[in-house]
Amino acid sequence: MTALVRAGVDVRTMVGREVRRSVRSIDSLLTSLIMPVMILTMFVFVFGGAIDTTGRYINYVVPGIILLCAGFGAASTAVSVAQDRHEGVVDRFRTLPIFATSVLIGHVLASVIRNLAASTLVLGFALLYGFRPSASLTEWLAAIALLAVFIVAFTWIACAVGLVVGAEAASGLTFVMLFLPYVSSGFVPTATMPVVLQRFAEHQPLTPIIEAMRGLLMGSPAPGDIVTAVVWCLAVMAIGYGLAVVAFRRRPAD
Repeated sequence: MTALVRAGVDVRTMVGREVRRSVRSIDSLLTSLIMPVMILTMFVFVFGGAIDTTGRYINYVVPGIILLCAGFGAASTAVSVAQDRHEGVVDRFRTLPIFATSVLIGHVLASVIRNLAASTLVLGFALLYGFRPSASLTEWLAAIALLAVFIVAFTWIACAVGLVVGAEAASGLTFVMLFLPYVSSGFVPTATMPVVLQRFAEHQPLTPIIEAMRGLLMGSPAPGDIVTAVVWCLAVMAIGYGLAVVAFRRRPAD
């Protein structure tokens, strides 16, 4: 029990460290908050009138933008982990008598806090622009839980990447997470895509996650989409966690 309490204190300390670093990095903070709102504004008011979907386009596109925002924010963790590794912070923490992976868990939980806050901002602007979800309280809670699991899963991938590459290379993961939602059902129905892109969009992880999120927010969840989304998130989380722990324990000091 004492070991668990100490581990909890170590994790809390690391979460506080990462939250403070996020607040102090004004440029990164503004990017993570302003960019999703700009993307939302662009798709709703610039492209929305030209895209044909069932129902109002803003109700269709908001779940994809929320996940784009969260995925981009989760991927940015790779840069901060890479900086910690390059500056020797990871090696110093590894030698201290603390819970071994608390530094990584701190990055993950801080990512959840940071990206849920950014997603809330996006949702606020979406409501201002005319987004009208019809989710019940249970569906709202399920949507938030799915979003949190999504953030955790892809943040563990980001941690693994940050532990094996430099900060500049790690930033490439953010471009992947910016691109991936566009080749999914996040912005247009997959049926409107060319055959090759359609096959990719239908079998990549973000499409079922977006469909599950859309169903929950609009009050018409499909159990199959939710199950598939959760399975994808858990699979990505397991892979990311495993790779991150292995890299953390085996990576020699630079």
